Amino acid sequence: MVTLDIETWMDLAMPIAPHLILILTALIVPAIGMKSGKAAAVFSIMMGFVAMAVTGYMMNEVLNNGTIYNFEGHYAFDAFTGLMILIFLTVFILVSLMSVKGSETKRFRGEYFSLLAGATVGMMLVSASENLVSLFVGIELASLLSIALVAFKKNDPRSSEAAVKYLITGGLSTALFLYGMSLVYGLTGSLELSTVIAELAKPQDLSVTYMIATVTLIAGLAFKISAVPFHAWAPDVYEGAPTAVTTFLAVGSKKMGFVVFFKIFLLMFIIVQDAGRIHELQWIFAMLAAATMTLGNVVAISQKSIKRMLAYSSIAQGGYLLIVLSVASEYAAMGGLFYMIVHIFMKGGAFAVVAALAARGLGENISDYRGLSKRAPLVAFAMLLFMFSLAGIPPLAGFAAKFILFSSAVTSDGTWIWLVALAVINSAISLYYYARVVKTMYVDKDADAARIKVHWPFKIAIALCAVAVVVIGLYPGPVLEFCEAAASQLIGS
Repeated sequence: MVTLDIETWMDLAMPIAPHLILILTALIVPAIGMKSGKAAAVFSIMMGFVAMAVTGYMMNEVLNNGTIYNFEGHYAFDAFTGLMILIFLTVFILVSLMSVKGSETKRFRGEYFSLLAGATVGMMLVSASENLVSLFVGIELASLLSIALVAFKKNDPRSSEAAVKYLITGGLSTALFLYGMSLVYGLTGSLELSTVIAELAKPQDLSVTYMIATVTLIAGLAFKISAVPFHAWAPDVYEGAPTAVTTFLAVGSKKMGFVVFFKIFLLMFIIVQDAGRIHELQWIFAMLAAATMTLGNVVAISQKSIKRMLAYSSIAQGGYLLIVLSVASEYAAMGGLFYMIVHIFMKGGAFAVVAALAARGLGENISDYRGLSKRAPLVAFAMLLFMFSLAGIPPLAGFAAKFILFSSAVTSDGTWIWLVALAVINSAISLYYYARVVKTMYVDKDADAARIKVHWPFKIAIALCAVAVVVIGLYPGPVLEFCEAAASQLIGS
């Protein structure tokens, strides 16, 4: 009989310590929820901070002491993994705060937070995976539990419809990704990411099998990030889901898809470029980026529902991030990671405002926000910050994020200048519909002048996001250094 001592157990558990904390949370919180929904929320938030503290400790060991955490070759913890886990934990804590008083999730609180923790574990698993199988398991864990979260508004048929649409598109994306993964295994003879990337990066004759494998992988993942033309599900799902869950999908699940893109295609493209070539698939990502940012921004103009407007805005934001895959450089990777962090606070803050007002009975149409500056001045001001940050107005964090991301294409060999020009034009287009929300709040009058008192958990979430948008915009240096270290370890330079 094989026995393992405490030190061996610690060596096995440490690479996935943050995951284990949230798994424990998912197992315990339903029992707490049977007694008190508020206690379940508080417990989830506390455990999220505990997992964040453990991740911070591990990050310090990696960056300052060169410690390597590896779990049997399936999972690895480096600076990139640590940064993504911190991002997902931030999303988890933010969404949990939004769910404390959320009227849409007031029933079955224990189950709700258990599903939320489990989906976060799936995202964290993806960021740590070094193997295609474990990568797939993480994606599916996050996706399946997210479907249940989307359907959580039991008495709202829009929520059930959204869950069905999410289930169908999720099943299709899973089938495409799994088929591509099986072809990749046939081409490379391995499921280890390092071997797969090295084999795919070698000069190819672009055989039919190679093209089908890579295109189906891209298509399967494009559904996850709602890239055009795989975006149609996103507005309906975002509108029908509880607003806190919409936040989770927009700022959490989407980033999981980009993590997979980075871990496979970004590294493959960088290897190819180091050999003095541009991979043909980089042009596919450039076309995806151009179509996604343009359609997202143009269609957002005509939306009357603020959740649908933010959904199309989120599609456009994904188009900006796809620039990283086109440019494929360490600087672009740093810009992409920085943009991901900023996106949490500006998009998450906007959805927090929507959720806070919905909890007080305000509608979800943009016209319902008339006179909000008089009825809830601080909330309206925070929404102004989020809208202008999303539009890229200085000195807010969105401007710094777009400047760094777009400049990564300018500093390349000049191939992608046209993509930067299109991104700048799209940012100008987006200013119209973001400014329309601000106009509605500050200029349009509302006959109902009653003050709106926002619940304290929403106040905390909105305040945290607003402070982050301003502080990161004024002092981006510390966050950029963090992103630079993560990008460097991802690429292996």
